[in-house]
Amino acid sequence: MRHADRAAELFMQGYSCAQSVFGAFTDVTGLDFDFAMRISAPFGAGMGRMREVCGACSAMFMIAGVIAGYSEADASAKAEHYALIQRLAECFKEKNGTIICRELLQGISADTRPVPDARTAEYYRVRPCIRFVTDAADIIDNWLSERKADV
Repeated sequence: MRHADRAAELFMQGYSCAQSVFGAFTDVTGLDFDFAMRISAPFGAGMGRMREVCGACSAMFMIAGVIAGYSEADASAKAEHYALIQRLAECFKEKNGTIICRELLQGISADTRPVPDARTAEYYRVRPCIRFVTDAADIIDNWLSERKADV
């Protein structure tokens, strides 16, 4: 199954945008699914429903960190990693115009109360989030393919 399809499936099951993308890549990250869901939970709906950075983007960045992050205080490794994150963000912006949740939800209530909207048929009909989830998964898959080609 394509990662984008798996991410969409998870989103339709009620997981947040961040959980859907991060959880779809457990086969790549090697993380336990339950752990992946818990660690990505705070990033849904633009970080705890504050409508800041899109959760799908946050998950995309987390996957890049698991795969290509750095673990020592090394300025050059940090710069290289930040360049990657900025490149991934640019890819998402090219498709969607922004990485900010409230801007992505333009024209739709961007309520920031902590209580999530009910996942009804109407929610899924009007919400563009599934597109952002699949876009983020496709961007990471493209990056992973590029990495393999470089090896």
